[in-house]
Amino acid sequence: MKNSNYLYLQFADRIEKQIKSGVLSVGDKLPSIREVCAETGYSMSTVSKAYYEVESRSLIESRPQSGYYVSNTSARTIPEPSPSSPILKCVNIDREDLIDQVYRNMTDPSITMLSLGFPSNELLPIAKLNKGMLQAMRQLPNSGTSYEQVQGNLNLRKEIARWSFTWGGSLTERDIITMPGCTSAISHCLMTLTKPGDTIITESPAYFGILQLAKSLGLYIMELPTNMTTGIELEALKKALSSKKVKLCLLMSNFSNPSGSMMPTEHKKEVVRLMEFYNIPLIEDDIHGDLYFGSSRPTNCKTYDESGIVLCCSSVSKTLAPGYRVGWVSPGKFKKEILRNKIYHTLSTPTITHQVVGDFLKNGRYENHLRKIRQILNHNCSNYINTVLESFPKGTKVSQPQGGFFLWIELDKNVDTAAFYHLAMQHKISFAPGRIFTFQNQFSNCMRLSFGLPWSNELRTSIQTLGKLIDQ
Repeated sequence: MKNSNYLYLQFADRIEKQIKSGVLSVGDKLPSIREVCAETGYSMSTVSKAYYEVESRSLIESRPQSGYYVSNTSARTIPEPSPSSPILKCVNIDREDLIDQVYRNMTDPSITMLSLGFPSNELLPIAKLNKGMLQAMRQLPNSGTSYEQVQGNLNLRKEIARWSFTWGGSLTERDIITMPGCTSAISHCLMTLTKPGDTIITESPAYFGILQLAKSLGLYIMELPTNMTTGIELEALKKALSSKKVKLCLLMSNFSNPSGSMMPTEHKKEVVRLMEFYNIPLIEDDIHGDLYFGSSRPTNCKTYDESGIVLCCSSVSKTLAPGYRVGWVSPGKFKKEILRNKIYHTLSTPTITHQVVGDFLKNGRYENHLRKIRQILNHNCSNYINTVLESFPKGTKVSQPQGGFFLWIELDKNVDTAAFYHLAMQHKISFAPGRIFTFQNQFSNCMRLSFGLPWSNELRTSIQTLGKLIDQ
């Protein structure tokens, strides 16, 4: 089954490459499924799944009694959002009230939640997790009511270490400390490595939770220019690091929240080289790394870390079970300090849920689940982009993420998405205004949409409604 899944994705990627390189043009007819099977030896199931996959990427279309053709949308040029250009100084404009408004109604089923950055329950293997919960209660001493060891559940740490091979890591269970979620892991790293008044570097835009966390710790945030496709600008990073004012750097190298950007491999290597040269720690948030749309899992900065300067944080909150609060950090050379901080602030992580996730990783169910959810999210992403381009005003710019959950949308500069949010909520539609992803006066005409909801006609209508309201 595993080889079949990889085979159809590889074939789909080859078709996409032919279309984007111009070998196949708009209107060209693809060979029939039977013809491909005869030429390649692939099964009809493999070819059918590959064609469906390419169709979900809006590159081909099926015509009844005729076959598959390269679609018009495959040749469409999608204008990408502009790179950010924050001023290179630390400022702090409050965004708390707007954030509270966006997340106040997060459990209201009557609202279309395009603002939430985690998967819908319909995309999660809840029945299998429930069985795992019962099994964990039978396995654990005292049915899981006892404290875990400080470093965390051994079963989970072993499986996380084994899973690290997917991004080129070579971790052992000794290299990992479990935490109650990724934000908790980042929080422990910040508390350990900084003190009030220190300056840290982030991308711009950056996840509002990280901005607010840093602010609560009395830190100054230096937001750096960021490309919405390739991530933080390396020259700006180098200049900031050489200023001798920076205590640490905090980045999302894969499918950043909110822009969806992914650093190219060479950028990741250069970021690690710079951190080592200036001896400045890098906290890497890799929570979306497993949600790639391509044929293989992207590396992260930790992949290229030989000195232990990178503290890589992650979780299953975006892939498997948000409420289980299962996260971890691979702290490199800062393990002793992070462990000590965990004793002071957390002591123990949830026993049962960490055991459940460890078992889920161990028996292969996680890998199978990821294949399914990646395909769904990829399909959703294409549908979102197509609907936005069809429904939003002309000139709208849309990101083209290669994984994760988020679309970053740039509107006309006269549109204030913070004010527009209240209008959208009158129609029971929630999104994340761009202003909450910065402490500076920027991104007022931007918004983040999450494509973690199952695609439906109702969802299409909600996005179309947003476009009509903006047009008005």
